[in-house]
Amino acid sequence: MSIDEKLFTVKSEPDKVSHLHPDTEQCVRCESKACTYVCPANVYEWDEEQQKLLVNFENCLECGACRIACERQTLDWEYPKGTKGVKFKLG
Repeated sequence: MSIDEKLFTVKSEPDKVSHLHPDTEQCVRCESKACTYVCPANVYEWDEEQQKLLVNFENCLECGACRIACERQTLDWEYPKGTKGVKFKLG
C-alpha cells in the first residue's frame, strides 16, 4: 500500500478555521520552504506566482513535522479545537 493510499484511510473532521498559522511575511523570505516537502500530508504548497504559502489545513495529520522543520521558527501551530482534527483509534 502506498503512502497516499494509507493517508486516505486516516479519519478526520476538519474545523472551519485553520489551526496552522504561518507568518506569511517570513514565508516569503524563507529559502528552503521546508514545510512544503516535510509534511507527509502535503498540507503546504508554495505558490510562486502569488509568492504565497497555501495551507490546506484540512489534510493535517497533527504530526508537527512542519513546526520542527520551519527554518525561521515562525509557524504557529496548535491542535484543532474540541472534537475536530484527526480521529485516532483507541485500543
